[in-house]
Amino acid sequence: MALKSTIFKAELSITDMDRDYYATHQLTIAQHPSETDERMMIRLVAFALYASDSLQFTKGLSAEDEPDLWQKNLRDEVELWIDLGQPDEKRLRKAASRGQQAVIVSYGGGTADVWWKKMQDKLSRFDNLTVINLLPAETEALAQAVERTMQIQCTIQQGQLWFSIGEHSIEVNPVYWLKP
Repeated sequence: MALKSTIFKAELSITDMDRDYYATHQLTIAQHPSETDERMMIRLVAFALYASDSLQFTKGLSAEDEPDLWQKNLRDEVELWIDLGQPDEKRLRKAASRGQQAVIVSYGGGTADVWWKKMQDKLSRFDNLTVINLLPAETEALAQAVERTMQIQCTIQQGQLWFSIGEHSIEVNPVYWLKP
């Protein structure tokens, strides 16, 4: 018998002073049985960074041909493709070719550093690719704040994110390894 996803509910209020974006999103997040709390919260960070009315979570780990998040236009064309982790070169080519803009949110400390050193020369040829790295201490702090129902306030200013989740206050400082 296959394990089912765990469902989380989050009310995410975003104050993004860098993009002049202010909105509250009611999110239903399906956590794949093999997905950690840390990875699920990294999906929320990615959502906050690129939030819009049309950005949505996909089947993610359950579907190889979909990213973790995407934004499509009315013609069903992918405007934004967001993947997490350390994808291989084939996956990166797919992301860069399918989406008008592609974003990789890397995490994992030392493994992310090794992946970046191996891939950075190959990635510089993509003019629509952004690669962001998140630090382990920050992503682990986010994982500690997980609850089945969450009210999250996120403030973004000068590239820094501040999350307030229940009694937890967490600062996240994305490191941009590659920007178009």
